Amino acid sequence: MQRRTLLKAGLALGSLGCIPAGMRLAYAEEPITFYGLKSMSGAFASYGKYADMGSRLAISEHPQLLGRPLKYKVIDTEGNAGKAVRKVQEAIGQDQARFFQGCTLSSSALAVSKEIHKAGGVFMTPVGADEITGKDCNSSTFRWSVPTYGAIRETLVPMIRQLPAAKRWYTITPQYVFGDALLENARKVFQEFGVEHIGNSYHSLQEQEFSGYLTNAIAAKPDVLVLLNFGSQSSNALRQAVNFGIKERMKVLLVWSAGLDQFQELGSDVLEGVYLGAQYWHQVDTPLNKALVKATQAAYGINPNYPLAADYIGTRVMLEAIIKTGSLDGVAIAKTLQGMSFQGPTGDEVIRPGDHQVMKDYYLLRGKPQAQMRDEDDLAEVISAGRSFIDVANTGCALA
Repeated sequence: MQRRTLLKAGLALGSLGCIPAGMRLAYAEEPITFYGLKSMSGAFASYGKYADMGSRLAISEHPQLLGRPLKYKVIDTEGNAGKAVRKVQEAIGQDQARFFQGCTLSSSALAVSKEIHKAGGVFMTPVGADEITGKDCNSSTFRWSVPTYGAIRETLVPMIRQLPAAKRWYTITPQYVFGDALLENARKVFQEFGVEHIGNSYHSLQEQEFSGYLTNAIAAKPDVLVLLNFGSQSSNALRQAVNFGIKERMKVLLVWSAGLDQFQELGSDVLEGVYLGAQYWHQVDTPLNKALVKATQAAYGINPNYPLAADYIGTRVMLEAIIKTGSLDGVAIAKTLQGMSFQGPTGDEVIRPGDHQVMKDYYLLRGKPQAQMRDEDDLAEVISAGRSFIDVANTGCALA
């Protein structure tokens, strides 16, 4: 029997008990394939590398799934929404792919989620744009990371309260869906707390030279410079800001850091005194995080960072939902995920049924001076942690 025919039969029947005896052995030997959507090349390849490591670690915990071998396959999104959609469509059409986790860029996640939903699949992503669990939500898509609304509120609000004299804020923003969402939410916080947003500089997704934007920021004389970019762009912007002497002129906040890997690249000289938003921090004292740190050290000889942790827990939760469902039916698995609670890296986490958003903490860190570091990865301290989410009724999400 051809592989595709066998897969279709298995997906349709859903359990071995419904399969004729002559097909049962072949079906049991046919692997279940789980697909990781990772930016293995392009501007965000360093993120994709660790995200892939996280998924592989979760897959290694389940050599079999529902009595069948579990196979993992990477789709390189190349940090490009169009290419990501084409590759996902090919996997769905040629290999009957149904289970997907990942994506680095919000634009890619928004695009592929529609294709996966049409195919009756399941997709969990760590991207940040509010639309994923907002106006562009669907019943097949789930999001682990805190969206831009929560990232902004759990960084700007604590800083505003801790720095009451800081009344003038300036932003530097990448001009695409993720950056625009961060900026929109930041403006709402500025208005709510009566601080002045004295200017913003937009830049493209290809920009790596930020001297002009930093010069504009210095000329505006803000009390706080807020970086709303991500990945190598935020690293370059922060490094160049330090070279400009900006830390001596104003406070600096990077709202959406990539965590440990990025901090290691930048080093304590750059990070010292800088405020950093983070979805995850390896030093957080929770049961699952302790286990993740131990497993990551054993498998890779490093401490876990944000992309590794995000794609680890996203993959792990999807696999657990498949086991609980006892079926490969995407609609049934999505129903299992709705309202599912679990131990996550940030503690007790739960998937909110109304929009498929995982309720979890977001962290505000501050870079440590080298003299205070206990080891080479002790680059920041937790200043605050909390959960800020828009009520489901106000997200614009209507699950379908």
